Amino acid sequence: MTSRKPLARHRRIVIKIGSALLVDRKSGMKASWLEAMCADIASLKQRGADVLVVSSGAIALGRTVLDLPAGALKLEESQAAAAVGQIALARAWSEGLSRHSIVAGQILLTLGDTEERRRYLNARATINQLLKIGAVPIINENDTVATSEIRYGDNDRLAARVATMTGADLLVLLSDIDGLYTAPPHLDPAAQFLETIATITPEIEAMAGGAASELSRGGMRTKIEAGKIATGSGCAMIIASGKPDAPLSAIENGARSSWFAPSGTPVTARKTWIAGQLLPAGELHLDEGAVAALSAGKSLLPAGVRAVVGAFHRGDTVAILSPEGREIARGLASYDADEARQIAGRKSKEIEAILGYAGRAAMVHRDDMVMTAPAASSSKRQEETKAHA
Repeated sequence: MTSRKPLARHRRIVIKIGSALLVDRKSGMKASWLEAMCADIASLKQRGADVLVVSSGAIALGRTVLDLPAGALKLEESQAAAAVGQIALARAWSEGLSRHSIVAGQILLTLGDTEERRRYLNARATINQLLKIGAVPIINENDTVATSEIRYGDNDRLAARVATMTGADLLVLLSDIDGLYTAPPHLDPAAQFLETIATITPEIEAMAGGAASELSRGGMRTKIEAGKIATGSGCAMIIASGKPDAPLSAIENGARSSWFAPSGTPVTARKTWIAGQLLPAGELHLDEGAVAALSAGKSLLPAGVRAVVGAFHRGDTVAILSPEGREIARGLASYDADEARQIAGRKSKEIEAILGYAGRAAMVHRDDMVMTAPAASSSKRQEETKAHA
């Protein structure tokens, strides 16, 4: 496992900042906190690190400016609040960083900007150019046009996607909690703090809770999902409290935080994009033989597919599930869903006779696939089945 190292020794750092850290529900922007954060960022840049900021706060700031009532907002109210708040948020970051002679560049992303390959590459090129000229990209979801059905919904996963998109080697999630516990500490006094997480296992995922405040859509669950995206691409992740002024300095000075080790075998840039897809277009359910074949690095053949779910097209990302319904991989489908259903469970040599043309032998080729979770052995699955019988 790669050992933890000081922040400044990382080449490229993505910092995610939650709404509650930046915005006070009554008074608006927390100017002194932002000033200290800008000083932290300047220090990292002076020591040679590229820094990107994924900043929440547009809706929270906008609802304060518009004096909207407390509680959940309607979609159109959220979009209006974001439109107002985004201007104020960008101005605050620009002014704060300019005091350290740093230029800020604003980038608003939608889910489609990272899910669709061409738009993903375009967004990556823009961000990399900003970093090349020494600017600090300030990134947020484009909440003025995002809908509840098609959105990230939280900036934890957006930050993880930005980290993998730009080849960052560290993702720092600053929030109102100082790390991962075995249970929500405000509910369970016996909850234990976890300082180092070598691998995100199902047990680690089970420790996640829900959202913590009205200003935040996220929670520990989305942070763990972000960790899976980031660490799988070789990027380490830290969860730390952002409540103190200069929280990055606090981390460097030994403040409590949870560190997630990067994968020792990160996937390629293209497979990172596949693994990080948040909304697979469909599902392929496998038999045990296909699970074993995939674990051995082979392609997914039609014979090993037991069921096809969804209305996807060739080239779309699909989730690949074990017989127990657990996702073990993701990949790009070689066939439309209707064709996939026709050849599921059949031998590759039968494809031409069934479809009327000689398609690819694999339902998902290994070059277009990435394992997202280890596949349990047959004996282990039998033991789990007995334990739940």
